[in-house]
Amino acid sequence: MVPLLLVLLLVLLLFGLGFAAKALWWIAVLVLVLWLLGFVARPKGGTGRWYRW
Repeated sequence: MVPLLLVLLLVLLLFGLGFAAKALWWIAVLVLVLWLLGFVARPKGGTGRWYRW
């Protein structure tokens, strides 16, 4: 019984890690797209920076 519970726990843990990694990849892609859009749509003149930091 205990080995079965350990295997199920391992499966749930790996599934959770896989889902979190996939979600982090989508967040990274979204941030990259937003950064590229900001880089392309930066204001003309001045320093040319569209961010404040």
